[in-house]
Amino acid sequence: MHINDILAQPVGNLADCVRAHAAERPHHLAVVDDQRSVGYAEFDQLADRVAASLQRDGLRPGDALAVCAAASIEYAAVFIGGLRAGVAIVPLAPSSTPASLAGMVDDAEARLLFIGPDVLAEIAALRDGIGARLVGLADAPTGLSFEAWLAPAGSRPEVRPVDAEQVFNIIYSSGTTGTPKGIVHGHALRWNQIRRVHEMGGYGPEAVTLISTPLYSNTTLVSFIPTLALGGTAVLMPKFDAQRYLELAERYRVNHSMLVPVQYQRLMARADFGNYDLSAFRMKFSTSAPMSAALKADVLKRWPGGLVEYYGMTEGGGSCALAAHEFPAKLHTVGRPMEGHDIRLIDDHGHEVPIGEIGEVVGHSGAIMAGYHKQPEKTAAAEWRDASGKRFIRTGDVGRFDEDGFLTLLDRKKDMIISGGFNIYPSDLESILRQHPDVADCAVVGVPSQRWGETPVAFVVRREGAPASAGALMDWTNERVGKTQRLAAVELAEELPRSAIGKVLKRELRDGFRPGRPLD
Repeated sequence: MHINDILAQPVGNLADCVRAHAAERPHHLAVVDDQRSVGYAEFDQLADRVAASLQRDGLRPGDALAVCAAASIEYAAVFIGGLRAGVAIVPLAPSSTPASLAGMVDDAEARLLFIGPDVLAEIAALRDGIGARLVGLADAPTGLSFEAWLAPAGSRPEVRPVDAEQVFNIIYSSGTTGTPKGIVHGHALRWNQIRRVHEMGGYGPEAVTLISTPLYSNTTLVSFIPTLALGGTAVLMPKFDAQRYLELAERYRVNHSMLVPVQYQRLMARADFGNYDLSAFRMKFSTSAPMSAALKADVLKRWPGGLVEYYGMTEGGGSCALAAHEFPAKLHTVGRPMEGHDIRLIDDHGHEVPIGEIGEVVGHSGAIMAGYHKQPEKTAAAEWRDASGKRFIRTGDVGRFDEDGFLTLLDRKKDMIISGGFNIYPSDLESILRQHPDVADCAVVGVPSQRWGETPVAFVVRREGAPASAGALMDWTNERVGKTQRLAAVELAEELPRSAIGKVLKRELRDGFRPGRPLD
């Protein structure tokens, strides 16, 4: 079947797209990793062997397989082969603790766990407690290597059609305590994303996408999936490194990339950034964390191609998009709701607030999770319904719409500081701190206060060689904010704790703060 016929279906399978490209452009590069590269025909045959192996092992549509490894061609083949066999994919973070990893594999009821060499040592103590069969990718020294597990060359799986409600993947939230929640995405959700990107014309057969975030993240999948679905080339980085990123971008004439703000920050800070030929870039994307207006402006000034910032959640619901190159006066926002996405703001009582007022962001669209895996109570808690019963997902973010329909994010609702009865938004203070010439990065959190209940404390990473002291930074900031917003302390740090996709782990900052005296 021709790729256009496949894309015209109401719901299709990503693996069928790969098959069509293999027939139409067999030698076109599909996936590149640190070790080698494969064309679509070779990649499709590898995915076939994976699917045949899964069916040989008795996995059926609706079963699950888990992958915990760095990005590689084999990882990508397991992903596509699993979908071809009708199996749900459960990508897991190699940075997970052994107990958390075992818990997620058990929660997903994964029949197989594919692991990389950097993961085995971490789970060795729990190896007997993991019910899934272990298969080692790359050189992982497990009892069964990927090559030994793989069906012989030329093996073909039975065709397994998918339906709209069938599970495509389960992505686990980055919880820091207990077992993270499994976010269930169906094939319909992913197919809607593929078709939307196809219609927008961003990706296509000539796309070369540099994948520098981990494959267990939804941030990565919204770039990785359309690249392969529409016949482009996915260049995989097992681990982000700013210099290596620039070298790969120049070498492969990369024209698409999804990055998180901290990656943009590290790239733009390099003194040799302008030495690399990035002229092939057509579009860059950002998501997962707020990107400052100043950083967006710097990217637009010095990096060829457009810049689109997406705001949304792994749970789906609704998303906003800001084409920064088209709306340079709106860089302080995350854009307007995407076509077909209904974004509203509600107060603490669940009532909608008018334009210009602050409220929690809730969203509805065709890209909405089925729910949290086996957790109906938590699924219900994440939902809000309007008067007609329409289902929205609560984001936990606080924002405000302007008169032009652009959304400005203020903060995570849970991160808002209530000091003496006043609401303090950490993002306001962070925005001011970043204006100081000595500040490279910062985060503001609320900590207990005897007098006010909570009070703001800033954690600051100074630019290399910058002389400003903690006290000087606090005084400078407090001169520029309202009386109720004043910082109680500034802590200097070498770096801020971040998740693998660049989100500042504010809970770690709060929990680790030990003031020398009680804070007023």
